Amino acid sequence: MKIALIGYGKMGQTIEKIAIERGHSIVCKIDINQTDTFDSPQFAEADVAIEFTAPTVAYGNYLKCFERNKPVVSGTTGWLEHLDDIRSRCADGSQTFFYASNYSLGVNIFFELNRRLAQIMNRFGEYGVEIEETHHIHKLDAPSGTAISLAQGICDNMDRKNGWTLAPEERADAVRITAFREGEVPGIHTIRYESADDLISITHSAKSRRALAYGAVLAAEFTMGRKGFLQMKDMLSF
Repeated sequence: MKIALIGYGKMGQTIEKIAIERGHSIVCKIDINQTDTFDSPQFAEADVAIEFTAPTVAYGNYLKCFERNKPVVSGTTGWLEHLDDIRSRCADGSQTFFYASNYSLGVNIFFELNRRLAQIMNRFGEYGVEIEETHHIHKLDAPSGTAISLAQGICDNMDRKNGWTLAPEERADAVRITAFREGEVPGIHTIRYESADDLISITHSAKSRRALAYGAVLAAEFTMGRKGFLQMKDMLSF
């Protein structure tokens, strides 16, 4: 598989290493202020583009890829106001877009545990629920896309919750998220259910970026021969 990397920071470099280990080739690298490269012969050669950049430029990058009929695997978060448009561009099967707020296989197992736990806790109104997440200081968006996905998983399965709110805001019908930015922490997410009598919590802690990069390369492999809007639940068959 021939891969174009859009974004060549620490994540892009880790993706490159894993892709090569798995027998793929990196034919094009596009970093900040290199948008002319979208029109290069190297980009035209790519089978798929893997995009990890910033919220302010991600949507524009997707459109550039679609204009050139390139499947996109993106892990950028903070751009979801454009999600409906991206879905609609894939609806007729003319474009391929794979999106995950977190590509770690462990996190996606954690998502499934979160949904199941929310289904159980829906019966027990005496428990409040909140999410706490910690990431490195370089992460631009807060809360993380992973935390938002966790909150959505709770809301989809719990009648008393409808949306999320960022601490210190309080809303009885919302899942409160507290976001910390510290050092070089790859990512820690904790869900807490607490009553007057006890506390139930589940946590996922990332050890490095490698898990995210590995999942992104697997997602790129999954896009081959497929069309439409794809997610980790499609690849993992949950």
